[in-house]
Amino acid sequence: MSELERHFEATIAADHRIEPRDWVPEGYRKTMVRQIAQHAHSEIIGMQPEGNWITRAPSLRRKAILLAKVQDEAGHGLYLYSAAETLGADRGELTEMLISGRQKYSSIFNYPTLTFADVGVIGWLVDGAAICNQVPLCRSSYGPYARAMIRICKEESFHQRQGYELLLTLMRGTQAQRDMVQDAVNRWWWPSLMMFGPPDDASPNTAQSMAWKIKRHTNDELRQRFVDMSVPQAEKLGVTLPDPLLKWNAERNHYDFGPIDWDELKRVISGDGPCNKERIANRRRAHEDGEWVREAALAHAAKRADGNRAGKATVA
Repeated sequence: MSELERHFEATIAADHRIEPRDWVPEGYRKTMVRQIAQHAHSEIIGMQPEGNWITRAPSLRRKAILLAKVQDEAGHGLYLYSAAETLGADRGELTEMLISGRQKYSSIFNYPTLTFADVGVIGWLVDGAAICNQVPLCRSSYGPYARAMIRICKEESFHQRQGYELLLTLMRGTQAQRDMVQDAVNRWWWPSLMMFGPPDDASPNTAQSMAWKIKRHTNDELRQRFVDMSVPQAEKLGVTLPDPLLKWNAERNHYDFGPIDWDELKRVISGDGPCNKERIANRRRAHEDGEWVREAALAHAAKRADGNRAGKATVA
């Protein structure tokens, strides 16, 4: 083992942060770029399901809340792409890999938002699952990623509370509104459980990510934590989670839950979900429509740089 490798291993063992100028094994760099890029893609694609409801929100207050949330997700993508760039990744290349299908994003964003209750359930369940998954990442071994996660998790926590408040309001309304909430819960519960990834015995990257302290918990540990958190919230809300096998296990001190349809997860990840093609098409169109903005920004930056050089030459 070289001196650089020993220093890297010692830094990980001491639970210290890896920083951009530190030497890292190529496998660590590739793993971090892949994870951060997929996370960034998920934030950007994740703007679409709820953004679809901004113009149809039932009140100005709900419109403002939803607009602010979608704007937050764009910011999260910006933080994460910036973190990936500290590892030598190029943001343009990452975007190209997304819209060409060579990089993935969270499977949850390939499901449609059929009613406004879906907006609340996404806030409660989807953002709740994200919080369970992402809070431990605040202690990830890669410094820029861990620091970006601190702000992201604070904002995701607020999003979850917003979603839950919306559902509480609907559950105090008409029977039609309560039915709408229950229908949304029925549709989003199982995809939310799939957000944590495949079971540990079928997850090829978990062991190495745990060894490098990129991840702090396995997929199944985080999934169990999410279920334990969600059941009492569902009871308070007055909805039924669509799992007849869901029950408290006193011996384990956790809730047992039914089997997950892993074939569906594989199908959605492979591009055959309800909205896969729509989501990527929208992202590709936005990227193409924004080309003139990128060109103008580059031209402005070049002109400014030329002006600065000319000014320095005059002073000299």
